[in-house]
Amino acid sequence: MPLLRNRGAKRGVYENRAYEAGKDHDIWFDEKNPIIHIRTHNTDLRKRLAAYAGQHPDQCRQTDADLETGCMEFEIRKGRFSFRLTAPYREERRRVASEAAKKNSVNGMGRSVHKNLL
Repeated sequence: MPLLRNRGAKRGVYENRAYEAGKDHDIWFDEKNPIIHIRTHNTDLRKRLAAYAGQHPDQCRQTDADLETGCMEFEIRKGRFSFRLTAPYREERRRVASEAAKKNSVNGMGRSVHKNLL
């Protein structure tokens, strides 16, 4: 019973292809069960969950992996996994952030001073 699915309207080309191939996120949980079940193809999320499972095997564990598709499944205790909901930026805040980014840019291409120093 998937309650949440990664089906946002805005996606990049790679994400569209991944979604069309069935490579989305499935997160299952209910009120009674203390466990959240996560199935994902997302590389960053897979790595983060695998690292967390290695550090905290009593809280999280990998339950399955499909090497052919890159899908991994995990079980994690409630309270260890969260969703962050954020309000959309107002146009004023977006404009101020854009101006600040342009002001701190070295060549106007969005590359900051710090990246150029590395």
